[in-house]
Amino acid sequence: MNPLVVDVDATDGAARTGRVVTPRGWYRVPAFMPVGTRGAVKGLDSADLEALGAEVVLANSYHLMLRPGAETVAALGGLHRFTGWTGHTLTDSGGFQVHSMRPVVDDDGVTFASIYDGVSVRLTPESVSVWPVHPVNRWRPPSAATVSAPGRSIR
Repeated sequence: MNPLVVDVDATDGAARTGRVVTPRGWYRVPAFMPVGTRGAVKGLDSADLEALGAEVVLANSYHLMLRPGAETVAALGGLHRFTGWTGHTLTDSGGFQVHSMRPVVDDDGVTFASIYDGVSVRLTPESVSVWPVHPVNRWRPPSAATVSAPGRSIR
């Protein structure tokens, strides 16, 4: 699998513009990312998102894990097939939501109550591995030389 690459096209001081290149293709940054908490943007379908110029939809792993669940998403062909969106999808970890639930944290993981039904949820590194994980290079903040040189890649 190809690594995630950020190509810097132009800079102005600390600001920069460019493209994020992924195995699915690329999208421009900075980017407008509609939020589809559970994968889909409420009230809009894929055609609407494309008409708005969206290239990326932001989803939340915490909410997807609780409803509909990783197994359901996988059984329906993955997040893209589940939502009908063919563009890029960026998922956050859901860590903020877990932290806000006043979790019990120990050396092996975290336990918290679901916001949907109050059921106790236990997450460990092993239990969250049901989500497909794609190997990508760890992103590190670019050096000043990299940021100030349009046309260079951050790998």
